Amino acid sequence: MSFGVVGMEEERGAAAAAAAAEEIRRLPAEVNWEMLDKSRFFVLGAALFSGVSAALYPAVVVKTHLQVAPPPQAATATVSAILRRDGLRGFYRGFGASLAGTVPARALYMAALEATKSSVGSAALRFGVSEPAASAVASAAAGVSAAVAAQVVWTPVDVISQRLMVQTSATTRYSGGADAFRKILLADGVRGLYRGFGLSIITYAPSNAVWWASYAMAQRFVWRVVGTDRSESYPALMAVQGASAAVAGGAAALVTMPLDTVKTRLQVMETDAAAARPTLASTMRGLLKEGGWAACYRGLGPRWGSMSLSAATMVTTYEFLKRLSAKEGSFD
Repeated sequence: MSFGVVGMEEERGAAAAAAAAEEIRRLPAEVNWEMLDKSRFFVLGAALFSGVSAALYPAVVVKTHLQVAPPPQAATATVSAILRRDGLRGFYRGFGASLAGTVPARALYMAALEATKSSVGSAALRFGVSEPAASAVASAAAGVSAAVAAQVVWTPVDVISQRLMVQTSATTRYSGGADAFRKILLADGVRGLYRGFGLSIITYAPSNAVWWASYAMAQRFVWRVVGTDRSESYPALMAVQGASAAVAGGAAALVTMPLDTVKTRLQVMETDAAAARPTLASTMRGLLKEGGWAACYRGLGPRWGSMSLSAATMVTTYEFLKRLSAKEGSFD
């Protein structure tokens, strides 16, 4: 290869690097952990996410009913049955217990997410990793860390709220979240409250890793399509973030649906002294016997819609929250 060709290759490489650096510079500024006013971040976050959870909770109730009911049912038939039996309040069974756990679970999730993303991203850049790759790696690591931290609180809340969701007037055993907590603890001990914890980690840790990494990459792709010159427009910023989150959320719902169905079954199944405790293997066998692999995807429609909408709503709310919580002068 001649010196002229080598020089041309070097020039092209330098031009590509300069173009990539310019693209990164023109992307919307990231609000990292160090830039946040932590007290404002957690107080506002509790209020904002409580509202979002209330709006999305009915879809979670429908999904849970579909996963637990033995015969195949349509989502519309399940909605009608809940309305006939309990009215609108049937879509909010267990919401009080869920909301009580949402605040600490979200606080743990957000703290672990931002702290991990900031530390891993900085470390990756110090090791010479390119900025896009460092962002993806940091987002994936942050997703795993956040999922594990949140499940410590969320699994018991999930067990209690799902028990409350599926009980009917004919089988009511719990008068509320506190009563469910007491009875589960008496029947199964602490292990009963953490039934499905391992499966929750297996389900949500990889899902969160893929989701946050995909979200980071999807944003860059969408900005290339719409043009980074629009990144200063807040409506455009929210639209890009929402679209990227919805795609990532829908994909995660499809991939993790079988594990989520088994986890839900495990968490709502009640046991007595004479019965063998349900296991992952026995629950999976029972599900496959009921309806084959299609049974593992019962409730996919509501879960896919809920996760896509939840992802878009949560991310735009989360990004808005970070900007509201940024310290004075953070963007100077």
